[in-house]
Amino acid sequence: MKHPVLEKRSRFIVWWLAWLLMAAGQSSLIHFAYGATAGVAIGDGFVSMISFGALGLAIWFPLRYMQKSSNPVVTAISNMVVTGIITVVIWVMANRLLLKSVVADKEAYEMFWSSTVILRIASGVLLYSMIILTYWLFISASRLAEKAASESKLEALVREAELKMLRSQINPHFLFNSLNSISSLTITNPAGARDMIVKLSDFMRYSLSSRNDQPVTLHNEMESLRLYLEIEKVRFRERLVIKEDIEPECLSALLPGLLLQPLYENAVKHGVYESTGTVVINTSVKKEGENVIVSISNTVDPDSVVTRKGAGIGLKNVRTRLELFFRDEADLEVIRKEDSFTVTMKFPCRIA
Repeated sequence: MKHPVLEKRSRFIVWWLAWLLMAAGQSSLIHFAYGATAGVAIGDGFVSMISFGALGLAIWFPLRYMQKSSNPVVTAISNMVVTGIITVVIWVMANRLLLKSVVADKEAYEMFWSSTVILRIASGVLLYSMIILTYWLFISASRLAEKAASESKLEALVREAELKMLRSQINPHFLFNSLNSISSLTITNPAGARDMIVKLSDFMRYSLSSRNDQPVTLHNEMESLRLYLEIEKVRFRERLVIKEDIEPECLSALLPGLLLQPLYENAVKHGVYESTGTVVINTSVKKEGENVIVSISNTVDPDSVVTRKGAGIGLKNVRTRLELFFRDEADLEVIRKEDSFTVTMKFPCRIA
């Protein structure tokens, strides 16, 4: 740890302003309480305080050494007391010699010095105690700042680990479903199976390129989701209809990679899979103030048992990742109706 006073110019200035104020105070005390002339009182006060101010700067180094050592508390306190005694003795004797050498009436000043020596010793002890307390406050504040920084770093690491864990739940699930679809198509539609494999390869390439859960733009996220929906359209063809209404200014907004994919997967699973008719998946993205509003809705079969039970882990995954990435600045709302299912999320429009 650097010297808390010397490391910043503003602290250095405040340090000496404080000592100048104390010098003025001691000069006034010596002049009015002990009857010293104005010249002697000013010289005595300023020499005494400025010299202790310089000593105070030097006290940091033995204090820092004692603070670093592994000595017991009693030993550390003893060392500080000894350091204080030495500091006060040096200060009192040096001031006596210095001031006596510059005054004209040395005998009168010697008598004046003798009458104020108790005051000087008491002042030295008080000043030393104040300096030690000030430095310990600096040390404590530094430790608290370091602890807060360490906790913040640990929290960030935990948050990153949770994001990676949640992200890891997405790819195996999607890959499992896609391979099942490809397996079915190899018998009923070999050409469609080949097309689906190519699109799956492109989608997985995007997925792996953002495997560390670095934020991606909404534009890139939507491009990957179109690949996903094209994979599903290979199987469902005209039964799956995709509609989009996306405001261009939202495309540069940042969000976690593959955040929206579980929502589309749920729309397909609980919409198309459970219906014999056409299912429309509609995506609306707009900007409201400083936030981006993403709304994903799909039509559903009113008689679907799965729809009434809900979407399961997918929504929980998305909600948790939103909270981890955007903290309390994001929100997710689910609206279930007899013939539709809508998920609306709001998050800050952050741009790289």
